Amino acid sequence: MGKTIELEIFRYIPEIDEQPAYRSYEVEFEDDWVILDAINHIKDKMDGSLSYRWSCRMGVCGSCGMMINGIPKLTCATFLKDYYPKKVKVEPLLGFPVERDLVIVMDDFMTKLENVKPWMIRDKDKEKTIDKGEYLQSPVQLEKFIQFSMCINCLLCYSACPVYVVDNNFIGPAAIALAQRYNLDSRDDGQDQRNEYIGKHEGIWDCTFVGECSKVCPEDVDPAAAIQQAKVTNTQNFVKSILWPFGGKK
Repeated sequence: MGKTIELEIFRYIPEIDEQPAYRSYEVEFEDDWVILDAINHIKDKMDGSLSYRWSCRMGVCGSCGMMINGIPKLTCATFLKDYYPKKVKVEPLLGFPVERDLVIVMDDFMTKLENVKPWMIRDKDKEKTIDKGEYLQSPVQLEKFIQFSMCINCLLCYSACPVYVVDNNFIGPAAIALAQRYNLDSRDDGQDQRNEYIGKHEGIWDCTFVGECSKVCPEDVDPAAAIQQAKVTNTQNFVKSILWPFGGKK
């Protein structure tokens, strides 16, 4: 008989269960298995009622984020061998309502993501005619925002954020980082619209700069840095707005 490892998995079906519970599964241990492989094995061979999200299995889609022994991780990029022979506790991402088992409700994040307007906004008065060519960027201009464009919306940063898990009024790391990605884009004219939203108390000023969001990010987006940059920009804009009536530069 080969080696095995125990997975203790959070189970909850709201229309049936009064309270969540944990169920343990003993699965075969394979040295090259990631935790998602073990969960898929449970679903396929042991308990077809288990619910969870996954898609690409390549760390690209961001859908398989879960709490692994209390740490938010992508299960497709987390190896069983890093935990063997100890037990692995698998839970839904912290800070979100549970839809069922390991599936969280993402509505709050999706609303905030839409509110930061993570798309190109152009001032129609500045638009080029077709014969004037493309909106080209230099490598230096691209470098300003490229890191923040790598977000895969996995929401690990939200579960790691000590602010969001106790107060989900906070706009949150990923949404603010994506706002900053477009604010730093030389082709975009929507900075004022986004800064009005993220500049609220529930936005950048709610961040306590613990940095856990950047620590757990699987794509090295560094949302903590994006938030601090946004704080500097919003502070500068505020000071300029005060100085402007007195002859300061706008």
